[in-house]
Amino acid sequence: MPDTHPAPAAPHESPTPESAIGLHAEPGHLIRRAHQLAVATFHDTHGRQITPVQYALLRALQEEPGLDQVTLAQRVALDTSTTADIATRLEGKGWIVRELLARRQRSLRLTPEGEAMLSDMLPRVAPMYQQLLQPLSPAEQAEFLRLLRKFVQLSNAPTDPETEGKPAY
Repeated sequence: MPDTHPAPAAPHESPTPESAIGLHAEPGHLIRRAHQLAVATFHDTHGRQITPVQYALLRALQEEPGLDQVTLAQRVALDTSTTADIATRLEGKGWIVRELLARRQRSLRLTPEGEAMLSDMLPRVAPMYQQLLQPLSPAEQAEFLRLLRKFVQLSNAPTDPETEGKPAY
C-alpha cells in the first residue's frame, strides 16, 4: 500500500546571527524603552504641565536668551516647524515671549513666569537623573553618559557645509 502521508517538511535552517537577535537586544527597541523610562521619570518628578521637550527649549533659552527659533531648533535637535509649534504653546502658557525680527524670524526670551517655572524645576533635576541612573554603578553611569553623548553627536554629524565644524546639539 502506498504511503499517503505527506513528506515531512524540511527542517528550518538555523537562524543567521542577524535574525537571532531577540527584540530585547535590538538597539532601536532599547533606545525606545530608555526614552519611555526617561519621560516617565520626568513626569513623575515634574508633573504633566510641562513636557521634556518644552523643558529643553526653556533651558536652551535660559542659557542663551534671545535665540531665534531656527537656532533654538538646532540647539535642541528639532525641526523648525515643531519648534515653532512648541514655542507657540510656551508663549500661550506665558513662559516665553516671541519678538518679531527682520526676515520673519522671531527672538525668544523667557518671561518672569518661565524663569520661575525653571527655578522651581531645577532643584529636582539632578535628583531625577540620579534616580534614573541609580541601577548603574557610578563608573557605569559615567560610561553610559559618555556613550550616549558620542552616539548622539555621531548621529547628528553635520552634513551641511554651513554647519560643518559647529557643535551638533
